[in-house]
Amino acid sequence: MTATPQIFDARACTLGEGPLWHPERQQLFWFDIVNRRLLSRQGSQLLDWSLDRMASAAGWIDHDHLLLASETGLSRFNLETGTDDLLCEIEADNPLTRSNDGRADPWGGFWMGTMSKAGDPGQGTLYRWTATELRVIETGMSTPNAICFDQTRACAFYTDTKTRIIWRQPVDPATGWPDKEKQVFVDLRATSSSPEYKPDGAVIDADGCLWSAQWGSARVARYSPDGQALSAIDLPTGHTSCPAFGGVDLTTMYVTTARQKLPADRPEWQETAGQVFSVSLPVTGCAEPRIAL
Repeated sequence: MTATPQIFDARACTLGEGPLWHPERQQLFWFDIVNRRLLSRQGSQLLDWSLDRMASAAGWIDHDHLLLASETGLSRFNLETGTDDLLCEIEADNPLTRSNDGRADPWGGFWMGTMSKAGDPGQGTLYRWTATELRVIETGMSTPNAICFDQTRACAFYTDTKTRIIWRQPVDPATGWPDKEKQVFVDLRATSSSPEYKPDGAVIDADGCLWSAQWGSARVARYSPDGQALSAIDLPTGHTSCPAFGGVDLTTMYVTTARQKLPADRPEWQETAGQVFSVSLPVTGCAEPRIAL
């Protein structure tokens, strides 16, 4: 697939993550996790909210409110006033962990992973939250990522990045809760590449294909609904962290990146590291679903 990335926002994030296209506001939001910032822009106007804790992912509740996933749990954030109301505590009593990847599901819920702030293995947990219940999906993870959903095929996807396996998790088509054993969707351990492909954030397009940002590989790869590699888009910097579809017709892919832990032997990645990129594609994405409160 021929596609040329453009710089959407040149502000360099230490750890850019969690891009969300708000379909009612027609506006992209994303996070710089370690610097505790929520960022956005409206045309040439740059927007920036300072937070009192690390946050990493969001869903949209209505025109003026986002659901924020942070190191203390889930909250309702007012974009106009900056007020932040707790909805559900998640590991709020553990100062050693923080939120990581997260995404709203088509059933009105929200999935969120946690991980060690220090990168210690096995300290992460994957959760699903709805307005009436919080449930643990998996424990003993290191870096939960690639959370995304295919409602047509009644499944969720996720990974523990260090394992280099993306899992397909069947869910109840009526409720969105897992109802069968997970299955291997993409196994990148057998992929011969340098550097290794490490699955980070992901999103599903309207054809049911999964787009995987691959940390340290300067690319976002597309996989068919049965897990076959189809194509990849090259980015000018290595730590691609998460893709999201947006734009008026949902044919623009936005990709967050990071400056954190760039390899010293790749100096060409430094200049644009941490910036947000946009790519026009001959593919249509899916609008992010509303959070049901």
